[in-house]
Amino acid sequence: MTPPRRRLHFISGLPRSGSTLLAALLRQNPKFRAGISSPLADIFAVALRAMSMSEGALFVNDDQRRAVLAAIFDAYCSHEPEGVIVFDTNRAWCSLMTPVSQLLPASRVISCVRSPAWILDSIERLIQRNGLRAPRTIGADRANVFERCAAMTAPNGFLGSPLCGLKQAWFGESARRLIAVRYNSLCENPRRVLAELYDAIEEKPFEHDFDNFEYEESEFDSRLGMPGLHRVTGPVRVMPRRTILPPEIFAQYDREFWNVHDQNPRGVKVL
Repeated sequence: MTPPRRRLHFISGLPRSGSTLLAALLRQNPKFRAGISSPLADIFAVALRAMSMSEGALFVNDDQRRAVLAAIFDAYCSHEPEGVIVFDTNRAWCSLMTPVSQLLPASRVISCVRSPAWILDSIERLIQRNGLRAPRTIGADRANVFERCAAMTAPNGFLGSPLCGLKQAWFGESARRLIAVRYNSLCENPRRVLAELYDAIEEKPFEHDFDNFEYEESEFDSRLGMPGLHRVTGPVRVMPRRTILPPEIFAQYDREFWNVHDQNPRGVKVL
């Protein structure tokens, strides 16, 4: 099998945890390409299922399967010049770490993490700010914050699904390919976090501007019914605030297993 000509890393993890901010900073480097969620993970997953679960899967051997899946990566990035490193974003990459690590052993999955309580708070703020819209990601029939939080944290929910995928990757055998980037760390000390990230992916340092940048996907967010979902501007800083969640909801979800020593049995690098 011929390996993909372009280097790939993946940005995954939890929603509202800094992936858009991280992409906005990485794209300052002319050697890097990064943005919000792309369809690459969905394309990859569909092809994997078709060659494993369909009636015709009987006629696909492992070498063919490996070649087709590797070709998807190369074809998707074929418009980029050789030498460019692509950081593809999708929360599904954590769930796909096992096949990805077998196909691209040099690639890393960068997982952005944040307390689920503050993620729910962030989403609820967007919902209330855009009160004349029904967000597609949550569902128009969720009438109050209790229903919305229950729906989002379900195993197939907006937050629950990527959280399950993160835990699968974290405790699984491919965990050595995972890098966790804490939202608070990225906001408090972006220079240190980026320097350590560059070291982890074995790239030369780059002088980023943490004060002057702007990135948004306004059309994408508008279609989701959540304007501002993917908008970040400099400077990078911590913005203290009080939660707008009812106390019992916040207390229920304020858990950060990645900060607990005995919950990191495979030594995932946490920035």
